[in-house]
Amino acid sequence: MTKRVFAPGCALMIDRPELAEKLHLILNENLGEMDKLMICCHHDPQFKTKTEVINICPGCDKRFENDYQNCSTISLWEILAESDFFPFPDYQGKSMSIHDACPTRNKDKVHQAIRTILYKMNITLIEPRTTRTKSICCGDCFYGIIPTEKVKKLMKKRADQMPSDEVVVYCVSCIKSMFIGGKNPHYLIDLLFENQTVPKTFDPDDWHKEIDAYIESH
Repeated sequence: MTKRVFAPGCALMIDRPELAEKLHLILNENLGEMDKLMICCHHDPQFKTKTEVINICPGCDKRFENDYQNCSTISLWEILAESDFFPFPDYQGKSMSIHDACPTRNKDKVHQAIRTILYKMNITLIEPRTTRTKSICCGDCFYGIIPTEKVKKLMKKRADQMPSDEVVVYCVSCIKSMFIGGKNPHYLIDLLFENQTVPKTFDPDDWHKEIDAYIESH
C-alpha cells in the first residue's frame, strides 16, 4: 500500500509557513493522517516503501517524481480540483491572467487542475499567448547563470506578456518575478484563503540566499 506525505516545499515554508500548516490540517482531516515532509527536494528522502508526495511547489513535483526511488507525486492542485471538501471562495468573476511555472511545462494535467480551481473560485481567466505547455520562464531560472540585472530584465519581459495586471502564479519565485516585472501577482494558495499576496523578500539575490540556506538546512 502506498502511503502519502505532504511536502509544502522550501519556498512556502520560508514565505508563508502558516498557510502550509493550514493545508496540512485540511488534508489530514479529509484524506487521513499523513506526515509533513520537511526534507528539501534537492535531497533524497530515502523512502523505504512506496510513497506518494502531495506537493505544492512545481520544482518539488519534478524532482521527487524523477530523481528518487519509491517516490511518486501528485500536486495539491489535482487533489483540490477533484475535491468536494474545500470551501472555495467566490471572486465574483474577477479577471486575471496566469503564468504557468517552468517545471510543469509537460504537465497539462496540472495546468488543467489549476484552471478548474480558478473556475471553482469564479475567476475569469485571460490566457497569455504563450501558456500551459508553451509557457515561457518568468526569468528566475536564469539566476546564477547570467547577471542579476539581466535576470530582472527577463522578468520584466515575461511580465509584459501578461494581458492583465492581475496575474495568478503557483510558484513562490514567480511571485517575485511578476512583482519585479510590475504586475500584481496572486499566489494560488493566497487566493484559496482570500489573502493578499505580499512579495516580502523579492530581490533575486536576497531571495536566493534565503532559499539556499533553507535547502542546506533541510
